[in-house]
Amino acid sequence: MAKPGPVLLTAACTALGALLLTSLPASAASPPGPRDPRPVREGAGRDDTAAPPRAPGAAGARGGLVTTESGPRGDGGYPRRTTLAVPPADPADKSIKLGLAPYHSLAPRLNALQKLGDRVSVEVAGRSAGGHELYLVTVTAPESARQAREQERMRERIENAPAVAAKDSRIKAAYKTPVFINNNIHGNEWEGTDAALELIEELATATDRKTAGLLATTRVYLNVTANPDGRIAGTRANGDGFDLNRDFITASQPEARAIRRIAIDKQPAVMLDLHGYVNGTLIEPTTPPHGENYEYDLFLKNSYANALGMEKAVNGLGYTEAEDGVRPAVIPFRDEEEGWDDWPPIFTPQYMPFQGAVAAHTIEFPMTVNNRAYDTLPEAELRRRAAINVDIAGAAMRATLDHTFAHRASLIADQIETFRRGAAGEAQRPVSEETVPGVPGIGPEDVYTTSFPRGYVIPAGRSQRSAVAAARLVDHLAANDVRVGRAADGSYVVDLRQPKRGMANVILAEGRDISADVSTMYDISGWSLGLLWGATVKKVGGGPLPVAVRTVHAAAPTGSVAPHGDLLLRLDDPKELAAVNALLAQGVKVRRTADGSALVPGSARGTARVLADRFGVAFRATKGRAGQEPGTAALKRIRVAASASAGEVFALREMGFEVVPVSTEVLNAGFDWSDADVLFVSRGLDHGLLTPAAREALRAGRVGVVGVGAVGAAFNAAAGLLPVTAVEGNGDANGVVAVRNGGGAITGGAPAHTFVYSPLWFTELGAGVRVDQAYGTGVPLVSGHWRATGPDGRGGPADAAGKASVISGTAAQGAPVVLFGTEPLFRDHPKGVFAQVGRALLAGRQAR
Repeated sequence: MAKPGPVLLTAACTALGALLLTSLPASAASPPGPRDPRPVREGAGRDDTAAPPRAPGAAGARGGLVTTESGPRGDGGYPRRTTLAVPPADPADKSIKLGLAPYHSLAPRLNALQKLGDRVSVEVAGRSAGGHELYLVTVTAPESARQAREQERMRERIENAPAVAAKDSRIKAAYKTPVFINNNIHGNEWEGTDAALELIEELATATDRKTAGLLATTRVYLNVTANPDGRIAGTRANGDGFDLNRDFITASQPEARAIRRIAIDKQPAVMLDLHGYVNGTLIEPTTPPHGENYEYDLFLKNSYANALGMEKAVNGLGYTEAEDGVRPAVIPFRDEEEGWDDWPPIFTPQYMPFQGAVAAHTIEFPMTVNNRAYDTLPEAELRRRAAINVDIAGAAMRATLDHTFAHRASLIADQIETFRRGAAGEAQRPVSEETVPGVPGIGPEDVYTTSFPRGYVIPAGRSQRSAVAAARLVDHLAANDVRVGRAADGSYVVDLRQPKRGMANVILAEGRDISADVSTMYDISGWSLGLLWGATVKKVGGGPLPVAVRTVHAAAPTGSVAPHGDLLLRLDDPKELAAVNALLAQGVKVRRTADGSALVPGSARGTARVLADRFGVAFRATKGRAGQEPGTAALKRIRVAASASAGEVFALREMGFEVVPVSTEVLNAGFDWSDADVLFVSRGLDHGLLTPAAREALRAGRVGVVGVGAVGAAFNAAAGLLPVTAVEGNGDANGVVAVRNGGGAITGGAPAHTFVYSPLWFTELGAGVRVDQAYGTGVPLVSGHWRATGPDGRGGPADAAGKASVISGTAAQGAPVVLFGTEPLFRDHPKGVFAQVGRALLAGRQAR
């Protein structure tokens, strides 16, 4: 580890010490409520968020839009002032009941804060799924354009030339420590936003030398509300129904992509993510298992030290359990055995270390004000609780700034060292009492490291599926600031001797089976994009990599259209499904072959060219004429009635399907099945609770059925569709599994891996039931956490080995049925597996 250099501040600033913590007296406005039990973790486990109705105009509002900056520093220096548009007042904003700032009040307040002096800048970092602006505030001492450019040059040197940066006296003297504070990523965990507003005003108006010293050496970035859709609606999820704090490895949502851009552009050394509600206040670092791709010795050293400061500040506010219902703060690494891990890179603080953060924390303030509490507690009690949470969130923020000011040199030195190790290809340092002095209780259970390969090669691919998938994966790597090269043969090369090798490896590696390491996990345990996104990814161990002739920032185009004759489009990738659905929506007469491909008439070549460019798909020549090949059938536009999670509905719409959300209640209210072609069911629909009229309407509709997981299997059994027995494995199990595909119209050309959560398999298959996919033999789990639930491995991966994971057949009433024991659309993540569902839906429509 590089030794920290001296901080070059004036003697006066050095003597200032730490930033003052604002200690507010404990409120006793009302007696404390009953002791809040440690809550069941919201959102942990299976994705069961119901799909929301589509917000009008939401699709057009998405993207990483950034306002044009104006004001006295339009030259690129600071402050950078933006006059924010003020949205209409919304009296239904759920923040109001808590005495907190509604979303519509943020823009005028931030406009006013920019006028208080020359320290506050506001920019629009993007828009939410629902079209609301995301406000990024920067608080720092003024900088000229030249000074701002110098800060950027130093930031780039830290990442791109870390060995040089470690010896750069100018960086040691003048580089401002970037601190990122992310608020309200769960919409109904409100109070971080209000604490941030108070902190911004305090820093903007303070006249003391301590604050001046802090802002002279620090840039404080605050994402005021990361989830305005949820803040307004009082929901955990955003307007698309996504838990944003599960989306960072996938980045399907605009809010996550905006935070990713902030992480890359600002390169924070320290970050906080404000949440609720755990009593006492939970302050990371976490319990095992720890992410194996981190430089965890550097991360633990800094995160634990900052956690101690936050703990002292929070407890120092004076709230007590007896008087206020507030218990002392908890640091999971020190105080708990397991259950609050930092293993998957899906959470904000677990993503940030891959972009250079050496201290990153989830903070869970203590007093519950959401969900049932919001609906049942008196307003005065809710406001009392919310005020306490704002105090605690503010104390954590101020303590972090205090720690950053006091330890500026070592924080920057450790960020440089993180990047230096990656660029040099050095081995990780396992944590121990010797490598991380000052952190008590480090044991072998905390040691998680990996042996980084020399790199990865992603062939451009001979097949269209692998070419499209390779392009998707390369574009995703580049979006995460991973360096990718292109070899002379067209292959993409990822050399792991690069500053952000952890980011590259956490995306591409298979991962590992951690079932034996801990008994429980907070959330998912396997996620490999290298195995789940459809591309071929080859690991290069210690040997030489192909020579990359040039660095690429995006994949080469993959779309093409054969110049003559009718056209063939494989349906092995979700983008190909999107293309064929676009053709059908425009009235093009498309037919389907027995193997699941689409035949497109040559008369639609112009439309095909547009779609090939848009989706990157290849329309290839076919030997015969569309409509004349044996075994073809006309494809029709499909409308899917879906009782599904938000992530599944989002994935279906990505593939171009028209989706109508349904549920038990919707069907019982009277649903017109003439408006739907296929029923997709994975949650929220219980056949046993349907009224006789609803059951008869469903039967008479003769729609195809695609069922996923236990709910889909239960629906199949209750409706008497396919004669099979569904066997449920461990309900908490999840990860990447090996499978054997049976070919045919559903799994032909599918990848050899898929994703499971609460895995299921099928036995006692009746006549006419086809096995389209089966779990691999031996132990099919490649990476993740899947333990047996009974003796002799019952419920575990060995029990599932070789059993059917996807089956299909025709029900007695003539409707086609496909059942998945896997999770092929989980949180919009396993892109390479989506087409299996798309093909199943197309097959379901054709039987009507």
